[in-house]
Amino acid sequence: MGTAKKEKNRLVRQGKTGTGMDNVKIKGENFYRSANKVKTLNMREKGTKAHRNKDGKIVEAASYQSRDIPTARIEPSRNWFNNTRVISQDSLSAFRDAMAEKAKDPYQVLLKSNKLPMSLIRDGSDTNGLKQHKAKMAIESSSFADTFGPKSQRKRVKLSVGDIAGLAEDTEKSMDKYKDKLEQKKLLSGNSGADTGVAGDMQIDEEDPLTLAVQPVFSKGQSKRIGNELYKVIDSSDVLIHVLDARDPLGTRCRNVEKYIREEAPHKHLVFVLNKCDLVPTSVAAAWVRTLSKEYPTLAFHSSITNSFGKGSLITLLRQFSGLHKDRKQISVGLVGYPNVGKSSVINTLRAKKVCTVAPIPGETKVWQYITLMKRIYLIDCPGVVPPNQNDTPQDIIMRGVVRVEKVHNPEQYIPGILAKVKQHHMERTYELKGWTDHISFLELLGRKLGRLLKHGEPDVDGVAKQVLNDFMRGKIPWFTPAPVAEGEEGQTREGREGKLGEMPKKRKRDDGESVADTSLALSEDVDDDDEAITQAKKAAVAQTKAAKASEEEDMIPFDESSDEDDEVDGDKD
Repeated sequence: MGTAKKEKNRLVRQGKTGTGMDNVKIKGENFYRSANKVKTLNMREKGTKAHRNKDGKIVEAASYQSRDIPTARIEPSRNWFNNTRVISQDSLSAFRDAMAEKAKDPYQVLLKSNKLPMSLIRDGSDTNGLKQHKAKMAIESSSFADTFGPKSQRKRVKLSVGDIAGLAEDTEKSMDKYKDKLEQKKLLSGNSGADTGVAGDMQIDEEDPLTLAVQPVFSKGQSKRIGNELYKVIDSSDVLIHVLDARDPLGTRCRNVEKYIREEAPHKHLVFVLNKCDLVPTSVAAAWVRTLSKEYPTLAFHSSITNSFGKGSLITLLRQFSGLHKDRKQISVGLVGYPNVGKSSVINTLRAKKVCTVAPIPGETKVWQYITLMKRIYLIDCPGVVPPNQNDTPQDIIMRGVVRVEKVHNPEQYIPGILAKVKQHHMERTYELKGWTDHISFLELLGRKLGRLLKHGEPDVDGVAKQVLNDFMRGKIPWFTPAPVAEGEEGQTREGREGKLGEMPKKRKRDDGESVADTSLALSEDVDDDDEAITQAKKAAVAQTKAAKASEEEDMIPFDESSDEDDEVDGDKD
């Protein structure tokens, strides 16, 4: 049976009664080009070639080749008679300076940035346009594959100097830039140690710095997984809350995150929250709020589902950010910071119930999670991140509460740093111990007092050291880092506001020769500083005795009446 007959029978079976042979496919025929494709190709070929006569003159011009000018008509619009969006260089410079001044204020927000040429405003005098142009031309002329690798075509390195003297001068400039970079890294590390003099110079001037072998536990919070979680939270958030530990705000401050937001995402809002402010004196918390508020909006906060502090202020601030972005359906607020600073506790406090798992150990939050605060505000919890830095010692890392103490080997070697950080009388009152000479004797005395003994009655120094480290991180041992004092602000602290740190006030015993009504006493020089701040008399008794004994006891300083509750109210106002 022939091929044509088979195709005809197939058409009959498929119900195609047409007698035409257009759809018939014969074996060996070129079926890749159909009639529609041929028509399309002819149409394209007709428009791309000009038709000429025998003399070579163009009879029919190709597309976009005709010299005939069509009749043009401009669309009528009022915009032709409005002001044009042009600006002179002087006006642009003045506007750029004004914008820079406003951008330094952390309490001002640019609302309509889409209507401003932000690229012209941000590229100010600090931008080296010539350097950027040279770098762009260098990349275009010699790519990475042509410079490095098996297919490289570069014969030798192109130097910008022509003699040895120029090379030496260029090397000195590079060394100065390297030192400045080290100084910047040290600042970005958030190292709160007080040794910023000789030790810092030795680290910078060291020609061959050694990399110390530290335990893997001190590298927690620096993994790629944690970094991915952090950047997912940053990219998904409109407002970022940087949670800091009020006892050591600079040590728990991620300056790398701040730099990334400032350079890569300047449209996002950053807020500082000083958590655990109940562990420091009110004056110290107020000083840190004043210091950090110069850079970003800062709030003091105490995480507690039942008895919190600063919750209303933080919710009000989030509502203000929600009002700034009315064009969005909702805004997302991400919480970032060091491990164990209380990010999940802040979320639980705002929700007034337990929605995030919390624990007094770092690394409890593994992945990011969304929590609904209200209809237009969502919260994002993030795992704790630790920015890597070579200047951070294991002592600094463990005092920031980054690692789990039970996984640290030889924990007694970190006790001297704690004894140097905490005042001695605070340690004595916390553990009711006295008379130790060094950290080993302190651990032995504490081990015998707590009954933690090994065989033959020897104290468990290792276990006691871990307990002391846990007490230091969890707030049982009172300590804090004082805020930096600017020039001209020394001596402006309020009298009677020193207060005891994490301890209950003790009443002063009345002397034998002192009457009940005689409560206006002069301050003795040997009174302890903490007792001096807490010991206070009643205002009524002072008013009664002040007039009677004004002539006899002119040099006596009466105490002002204030109770512990009044101190707390005054501290909140600070």
